Amino acid sequence: MVRAIGEHGPVQPGSRTLMAVPNVSEGRDARTLEALRHAFSPAHVLDLHADADHGRSVYTLAAEQGALSDGLVSGAAGALRAIDLRRHEGLHPFVGALDVMPVVYLDDSRRGPACAEAVTAAARIGAELELPVVLYGELATRPEHRERASLRRGGAAGLAERIEAGEVAPDFGPRRAHPSAGVVLAAARAPLIAFNVDLVSDDPELARRIAAEIRESGGGLPGVRAMGLYLSERGCAQVSTNVHDHLATPLRAVVEAVRLRAEVAEAELVGLAPEAALEGFPTDVSLRGFAPERHVIENALRSGG
Repeated sequence: MVRAIGEHGPVQPGSRTLMAVPNVSEGRDARTLEALRHAFSPAHVLDLHADADHGRSVYTLAAEQGALSDGLVSGAAGALRAIDLRRHEGLHPFVGALDVMPVVYLDDSRRGPACAEAVTAAARIGAELELPVVLYGELATRPEHRERASLRRGGAAGLAERIEAGEVAPDFGPRRAHPSAGVVLAAARAPLIAFNVDLVSDDPELARRIAAEIRESGGGLPGVRAMGLYLSERGCAQVSTNVHDHLATPLRAVVEAVRLRAEVAEAELVGLAPEAALEGFPTDVSLRGFAPERHVIENALRSGG
C-alpha cells in the first residue's frame, strides 16, 4: 500500500470547496502513481490510497469549482498515457483506466456546483481526450446507467460490447470504448466511504458469505454494498464495503456485523471519511494507516493534508 499527500497549502473549507475521489486502475507501480498525483495537482491532492491486491488507487482531491475540473481532466490525460487495461491485474471490478470520477458535495448547498463540475469535467474528457464518459448515479441520463455495478457487468470488455451494440450510450466522447483506457464513469454524490475489514481467516468463501449477509441487498445494513475477497499480498480474506449512508450505518456497525460472523484482524479506510462516520469506532480494532488529521474530511480540508 502506498500513501502520499499533496504539496499544496491549506484548502479553505468554504462554501465553494468541492472534493473528488477519482479511482484509477493501477495499484502497484509507484512511479505511475506519483506521475498521476502530479497530473491531478491542478487540484489539491489530499490523499492517495493504493492497493496492490485490488489493482486500484484512490486519489482524494479538493478545490474550488473550475480548478477541480482542471485537475480531473489533467488526471484523466495522465491515466490515458500511463495505464493500459489490457495488462491490468487486480481484484476490483473496473471498466476504465480512470475508472470512476465522482465529485463529492459535503452538503446540499454544494450539490449544484458539484453536479456542474462533474458534467464539465466529463464533457472536456470526452471532447479533449476522446475518451467515452458515462454519467451514473443521480446524473444518469438513462435508467440503466444509474447503478455503477450494472455498468461494470462483464468488466471492461462487457461494457465495450454493450456500447458497440447500442445498449449503453456514452454521454460524452466517442461511441466506443477506448482500446487501452476503456470508459470513464462520472458522477456527483454525497460522501461514500470505502471501508475494508480484514479477517484472521484466509478463507475467501467465508468473506463472500459475510459480504452477502451484511450488504443491504441481502437484507443487511442500510446503504452498504459488500464483496468478499482473498488478498494474496496480505495472506487473508477481506470483506470490502462501500458505505453509501454513514449516518444510517456508521463504520462501527460494519465492524460489529462482520465480527459477529468471524474474527477480525484489522480494518482499513480507503481515502477519507466524515467525522460522524467514525464516531464510536471500536478501540480494539486497528484501523491500518489511519491518521485523524489526514483521513477525517473536516480535518484534511483545514490542514490541506
